[in-house]
Amino acid sequence: MTSLKLKTLLASLALAASGLASAQNTLLNVSYDVAREFYKDYNAAFAAHYKKTTGQDVKIDQSHAGSSAQARAVNDGLAADVVTMNTTTDVQFLADNGVVAKDWNKKFPHDASPTTSTMLFLVRNGNPKGIKDWEDLIKPGVQVIVVNPKTGGNGRYAYLAAWGAIREKGGTEAQAAEFVSKLYKNVPVLAKGGRDATATFLQRNQGDVLITFESEVVSIDREFGAGKVDAIYPSVSIVAENPVAVVERTVAKKGTAQLAKAYLDYLYSDEAQEIAAKHAIRPRSEAVLKKYAATFKPLKQFTVAKYFGSLTEAQKVHFNDGGQFDKLYTPGAK
Repeated sequence: MTSLKLKTLLASLALAASGLASAQNTLLNVSYDVAREFYKDYNAAFAAHYKKTTGQDVKIDQSHAGSSAQARAVNDGLAADVVTMNTTTDVQFLADNGVVAKDWNKKFPHDASPTTSTMLFLVRNGNPKGIKDWEDLIKPGVQVIVVNPKTGGNGRYAYLAAWGAIREKGGTEAQAAEFVSKLYKNVPVLAKGGRDATATFLQRNQGDVLITFESEVVSIDREFGAGKVDAIYPSVSIVAENPVAVVERTVAKKGTAQLAKAYLDYLYSDEAQEIAAKHAIRPRSEAVLKKYAATFKPLKQFTVAKYFGSLTEAQKVHFNDGGQFDKLYTPGAK
């Protein structure tokens, strides 16, 4: 082999090696809409922690949209190293298709959900329609903005929270179905994801009330200025878990398994739990939760399991094609 050929070969090998090394230190976190600002802050904290503990630089890219749309994109080939979703069914969908581990929810504490949230109401400043609880959402002339439960976990939790609230107050399944049907008659348009719902409510000025995650209050205050909305805590709401998983398919190709695990492990650290609390995402750490008691108002909450078995069961009964949601929601119907 000529020295020129050898030099060219060595140069190309070095380039390939550096490309592989940089790939091994780059992560893509595919996540849901409303977690965008939280992960911006978390990624900076994790990168600093990783540099301090390993001496290595790491670059983390973010992708955000409706949770279910994101899960489908990953399933179809989007090369996420990790997924951080707002509903277990979206991660389970990837597990069923061999994209994440079958036992993904056993890989990290708290069933691989480092944080939780809940659903509340955002109303226009001063609460002109006097909205206080779920029953107010079905009154004539009240327009409700909500995410399509077929495209985002935000929408599924809003639907299940409304259904479960009636059950918590002693209502039957039939009464819950009737209530949710009336609620969706007050929905002028279904949003695609949490951010789309917020934009519909605040930028396009549609609706009187937005049902969304508690964490949206902080995001809205930061993005649009404080005092645009009031947060209304209903008498009861749902516990929404935020599950995470390593995307085995991607990390096997890129060699990022160790980094991806470290990235998700650090979500349980005190620093990460504090960052979550600052973004009004409920930390699992009892100490941090207590510290931010002013942010997290006491609220009677029920789990998905109490009335729906699991999110997978709820998906089959309520959100799959031909399920309860399709039966009770007619676009444009009043």
